[in-house]
Amino acid sequence: MWNRLASSAIIVLVAAVTVPALAQDDPHSPCAAAPSYVPAGLLERAIPLRQGIGNSHQKVTTTSPDAQAFYDQGLDYLESYVWIEAARSFHQTLRLDPSLALAYVGLSRVESGLDNPPGAKQFLVKAKGLAAAVSPRERRIIDIREKQLAAMDSLEDGAKFLAYKKAIDDALNADLDDPALWLLRGNAEEGNASGRGQRGTAGSVAFYEATLKLVPDHASAHHYLVHTYETIGRVDKALEHGEQYARLAPAIPHAAHMWGHDLRRVGRVDEAIVEFIKADSLERAYYAAEKIDPGLDWHHGHNLDLLASCYQHKGQMKLAEKALRQAGSLSVLDASRAFNRAQLPSFLIHRGRYKEALEAARGMTSSDYPQSRCAGHALAGQALIGLGKLGDAQGELEAAQRELDAVPRVALGLIPRRSVLEPWVEGLRGEILLRGRDREQGRAVLKDVTRALRAIPGPDAWSLSLFRLETMARSAREAGDWDLAAFVASQMLDHDAAYGGSHLALALVLAQKGDTAGAARESGAARSDWRDADPDLPELKQLATMERTAKL
Repeated sequence: MWNRLASSAIIVLVAAVTVPALAQDDPHSPCAAAPSYVPAGLLERAIPLRQGIGNSHQKVTTTSPDAQAFYDQGLDYLESYVWIEAARSFHQTLRLDPSLALAYVGLSRVESGLDNPPGAKQFLVKAKGLAAAVSPRERRIIDIREKQLAAMDSLEDGAKFLAYKKAIDDALNADLDDPALWLLRGNAEEGNASGRGQRGTAGSVAFYEATLKLVPDHASAHHYLVHTYETIGRVDKALEHGEQYARLAPAIPHAAHMWGHDLRRVGRVDEAIVEFIKADSLERAYYAAEKIDPGLDWHHGHNLDLLASCYQHKGQMKLAEKALRQAGSLSVLDASRAFNRAQLPSFLIHRGRYKEALEAARGMTSSDYPQSRCAGHALAGQALIGLGKLGDAQGELEAAQRELDAVPRVALGLIPRRSVLEPWVEGLRGEILLRGRDREQGRAVLKDVTRALRAIPGPDAWSLSLFRLETMARSAREAGDWDLAAFVASQMLDHDAAYGGSHLALALVLAQKGDTAGAARESGAARSDWRDADPDLPELKQLATMERTAKL
């Protein structure tokens, strides 16, 4: 029976050992769970049925149509990572039918989304306690969850990861027409058992496409395909599915946000800003209506960060800084958010505001999370280089290297792992070498860092890498290393040819080489890309100076 849909979807089952992965998360839940930053009362608060949030459905054992409806609503929110509303929906399900075992499985998955392993296990225990009264199909789903949690407890245990995958395969053999199982199987193609659709591989695609064969307009399948195609570098396909996800879940901020991801990647920055603002407006209306602290929503700061990156891309630095400071004012509740605080000091370094950048970076170094402390020291070092304090920058490099040792190589969710932090530390080392006595080694290190930055997946990393490369190109020019400046400029242009800074970096290199025609071409492209920039944008003055000096 397996071959019926598997062959049509061209499914490749990978009997693989676990690989260090990426992923994401936040913290906690209600009655059965330990205390968390999300108040238990909020996660249990009553909720109405809502429209425009997706269309997931999984048949459960209940005599209550309303319980079924709230369970499906819980899936919609869960599969869009709206943890608070997913928890509320599953609790509402249980008020209507306390014996609905899969609602506890849903709550267990919410707890994993909130980075609360004890809570996830406690809700699984409740589901298992009701397993005798449910269908064999639902018992298989409970078994899948048990094996997933076991594998998440031991991320480097390949046998447990394979047991989790096999449990889904066995369930699919019996229930080929269950879209939720196909979605889970696609999740399981990620690097470890904590995968939930955000770091899909090429192997994930067929499983999500199989879901769409069953339900052609399945919002969650389109959502997971957006993330998957982003991860494997097929932004064209991600854009297609992002538009569908936004259409099918118009009340979900993350849906508008996801489409914005890829509009930005193909140079449609103005449209991306519209989507990020739409997501922000939906979130703010929700916080006001439900009286919820915006800091409890992992998504809010992330959306503001990407909105800021779009403004920065357009040369609208005042708007960019405003959005970054709004994001920075939110509480730091997990390792991902702590690390993302790097966006403000990175922006300030990019703008040459080194004293402010140093203060912001040092604020990261007292964090509870090594990811933040490591990035903070690396950025402090960058700011000190800008201030001409190379010796002090060396001290920050040594501190960053010590913190790097505390960052895990393998992590649950989107918790930043060591490979994400290494380019930040190596970038500082390379710049110190470049400005010191070993320029050749510094150049080699920075070329490696350029490649590593460009290889980090994810929308935040893509933007941060672009602006980090621009800062490196400036450093190379300041150090008089025009070969390195040319290399970084070419990498910037390959990374994003729709960014004015990419063209400016190349124009400066070409002007230095005496290629006036090439420099004029790139200068014109930069001006076009920055046509809506702040009138006082320093880069526009830099263009004018170059054009006047080189007589372009």
